[in-house]
Amino acid sequence: MTEVTRRSMLAAGLGAGAIAVGGSVFVASGAANAEQDSQGQDDNRGEDTQGNGSPRKPSYSWSNVQIEGGGFVPGIVYNPTQRGLVYARTDIGGAYRLDRTTGRWIPLTDQVGWADWNRLGVLSLATDPIHTSRVYLAVGMYTNEWDTNNGAILRSDDYGSSWRATPLPFKVGGNMPGRGMGERLQIDPNASSVLYYGAESGQGLWRSVDVGNTFTKLTSFPDAGDVVPVPGSGNSYETQKLGVLWTAFDAASSRRGTPTKRIFTAVADLDHMLYVSEDAGAIWNPVPGTPTGYLPHHGVIDEKGRVLYVSTSSTSGPYDGGDGAVWRYDIDDGTWTDITPQQRPVGVDFGFSGLTIDRTDPDTIMVASQIQWWPDVLIFRSTDRGATWSPIWDYAYDASGNASVVSHYSQSIAGVPWLAFGQPITAPAPWVQPTPKLGWMVESMAIDPFNPDEAMYGTGATIYRTQNLTQWDSAGGVIDIAPFAAGIEETSVQDLVAPGGSVQLVSAMADLGGFVHTDIRAVTNTFRGPYFGGATSVDAASLAPDVLGRAGTDGSGNVVAAVSTDSGATWAASPAAAGASAAGTIAVGADGASVVWAPPGAPALRSADHGATWQGTAGLPSSAQVEADRAAPAVFYAFAAGVFYRSTDGGATFSVVSSGVLPATGQVRFGAVPGRAGEVWLAGGSSTGAYGLWRSTDRGATWKTQRGFDAADTVGFGKAAPGSKTAAVYVAASRGGVRGFYRSIDGGSSWQRINDDQHQWGMANAAITGDPDLFGRVYIATNGRGIVVGDDSAR
Repeated sequence: MTEVTRRSMLAAGLGAGAIAVGGSVFVASGAANAEQDSQGQDDNRGEDTQGNGSPRKPSYSWSNVQIEGGGFVPGIVYNPTQRGLVYARTDIGGAYRLDRTTGRWIPLTDQVGWADWNRLGVLSLATDPIHTSRVYLAVGMYTNEWDTNNGAILRSDDYGSSWRATPLPFKVGGNMPGRGMGERLQIDPNASSVLYYGAESGQGLWRSVDVGNTFTKLTSFPDAGDVVPVPGSGNSYETQKLGVLWTAFDAASSRRGTPTKRIFTAVADLDHMLYVSEDAGAIWNPVPGTPTGYLPHHGVIDEKGRVLYVSTSSTSGPYDGGDGAVWRYDIDDGTWTDITPQQRPVGVDFGFSGLTIDRTDPDTIMVASQIQWWPDVLIFRSTDRGATWSPIWDYAYDASGNASVVSHYSQSIAGVPWLAFGQPITAPAPWVQPTPKLGWMVESMAIDPFNPDEAMYGTGATIYRTQNLTQWDSAGGVIDIAPFAAGIEETSVQDLVAPGGSVQLVSAMADLGGFVHTDIRAVTNTFRGPYFGGATSVDAASLAPDVLGRAGTDGSGNVVAAVSTDSGATWAASPAAAGASAAGTIAVGADGASVVWAPPGAPALRSADHGATWQGTAGLPSSAQVEADRAAPAVFYAFAAGVFYRSTDGGATFSVVSSGVLPATGQVRFGAVPGRAGEVWLAGGSSTGAYGLWRSTDRGATWKTQRGFDAADTVGFGKAAPGSKTAAVYVAASRGGVRGFYRSIDGGSSWQRINDDQHQWGMANAAITGDPDLFGRVYIATNGRGIVVGDDSAR
């Protein structure tokens, strides 16, 4: 998934050079802020109570707003011996297992919390072929300075329902270049207590002989794989060593119950990409005659045919790859054969990555171009071990030289319309990019080992599946392809607003722009007219919920805002903000008459005609974050670097109303309470200064610290509890050293944690909001697990 600057980074005054982790600024937990203003501190240490003062214990169930997909799926792994068992791994959103009964993917890593947020990056996955309930993950997010945590191997004995961790003494890069190569983590098919793991950053090859409880470095392995993605780059993200890439076992070299003797391991080395051990990993040597000049993305052994297939590319991917080859290695006679598909419809070369064998007919293999951005990715199929290939699409020319498209597929995205990315649906045509595309970044591709008609492949946005794959092999045969990502929610969510009425939720997202959901249980289309390639902020008028605002980048990369007066059916787009470094925040006045937009690096702007025209505002720095009062239409608020501002003329002018109390560093989120003019809450800060939760009831002039919080990062509001007129307050915070999501139904006098340790979703510090129409419902923005929905059955 691409990296973007979050709205929270803008609020903290951080520019593009700030250290980001998966799109978020990393802020360590700190001690509770001890500062107080002239009104002192609120002593808020109690429990969430009903109006009569009796304890009210919430009971939450958790689900997702339906997007389906939204991020890169670099690994799809079938279990080779248990029919129907298949897993998927993502780069920032954890791992999933397919529930064959429901046809939905089950998230397996939601227990990852704030402190170990990096474990939502899954660099590799292995499923045990003997004890099939066992599954392993290699987890960690970055190997450069963006991530201070080392990685780990997670191991499960119950198909991923629960996990134990084996810490590693080095970092793991689930969201680094090369994350689609592999699988780096492999289980010996003859002795499944033995695992091999290929590490990055020069750490070499590691082995466990005790079911993953401990790992030891194999000092006899001679090559750490020192190739870096972009030599000489000034960006540390591009200069980390790719390391040891994958391992493949010749199972026939040993009997069941003893470790496999012949093992192949690939490394990021342009001169010696493949090594072999003939004694179960004691001694290693380069495989004679191994091709040079490319990186080995994937390797698959055909035990029946006694060959190893290898797909290679000139780069690590997943975003690039200008050349490559596919090779077949005869294990018994040691010969290499170049079987690279030769079709190049648009005349350009590309690397190869996704690679799979039909285990029911191992003469049949498939490989994907690692990348071909235009017009579309290519997938190749061979039924004769690579002697000849059939491309999924190609160009044919008649006697006059007129081109037509010959394709072996029909593709439908009717169930996930946003995969059109703002473009009209078009059929494949010569020299034109189709909509939808087959995909991009196709590092993972797998045929079901028990069902030759089922195959899946991952893209930068979703998983696609076919259930009639063998139709390809008939004359004129066409396979049907459709998204198959229900249950996978991998979006990086930047902002949320629940307007009430006909629209349940509006979201701002990296990469996808965002959505207007009239039904959070149904997949819908992204923002259009204008389409946004990414968004940082959304808002709605609290007294006129049909009026919406959004800020982001359009399809051409321009920083723009848009306003709707009909719940998102149509939008008025602003001109591009000259000089803006990001899209910033947008605030819609309580009655919808005024809209204020503050893009960093450019002057703040105001519209008094629903986005038809925009004028400058006065009194705000370029780093300000803006919000609207939810009851007083003319009142807007702004915050920057510890200073709080207020406007009483619809955002035309702002003046300072408070300074020296609120956090001057770190990310900050704040908002006004619906129906309560002048009441504002602010969460945020950093461990080096003020960090917590504050409340103002006088339009930001004075603030009270909400005691009991070690740290707080987001705050939002929802419908009052039955019998109460006080809005429910939701925060992502730490109380008493316990990170979680907390709720108050009595204006902050008492709080209760509403999630548990099995539902944490990493560092979810972008946005939180309640539902204005349904008490107890809360929406949580995550960085890689989409929009989480909580519903309180105790309401």
